[in-house]
This record gives sequence, structure tokens and C-alpha cells, in this order.
Amino acid sequence: MEQFRPLSGFFEAIKSDGRICISHIGLYATLVQYWQEHHFVNPFQAFSYEVTGMAKISANTYHKCIRDLHDFGYINYEPSFKRNQRSKVQLLYLAE
Repeated sequence: MEQFRPLSGFFEAIKSDGRICISHIGLYATLVQYWQEHHFVNPFQAFSYEVTGMAKISANTYHKCIRDLHDFGYINYEPSFKRNQRSKVQLLYLAE
């Protein structure tokens, strides 16, 4: 069960946050999976299409939820605004 530890801090933080919906949770879980698949580098870089495919969400939902997670303080997100450059994501609730 060691592989699920990175989610525990996030789930503890969202317990009383009514702004978080299932799309936010799914996106955050997908970001954790992406982080694990890319050698645990934090912050990491990703294209939105790589994450939306894994999360099974639309591009519109991705952009709304990733901005929300950033604004709510669960991640740091720096969009690249360039088609050939990945955006930077930092997970803030990784268990240590």
C-alpha cells in the first residue's frame, strides 16, 4: 500500500473543502499517477492531452479543475501556453 501514500495528505486536506468535486479528485489522482510514472520528479512537466486521456476528462474540465486545484492551494501550476512545451505541475500534498 506504500504506493497510495501520496494521496493521503490530499484526502486529509479536502475532507472539509466543499469546493472539491469528483473531477478534482480524479485529476489529482491522475497527476499522482503521472508523477509516479515519470520517476517521482516534483515539479514535473506534462501536456494536458497526456493527463486528460488518463483522467478520462475533457480538455475543458481539465483546464477548469487544474486551475481550481492551483487556486485552492493543492498544486502549483504553471501553464506553458505553447503547443510544443509541457506545463509545469507541482504536487503540494505528497506524504513524506
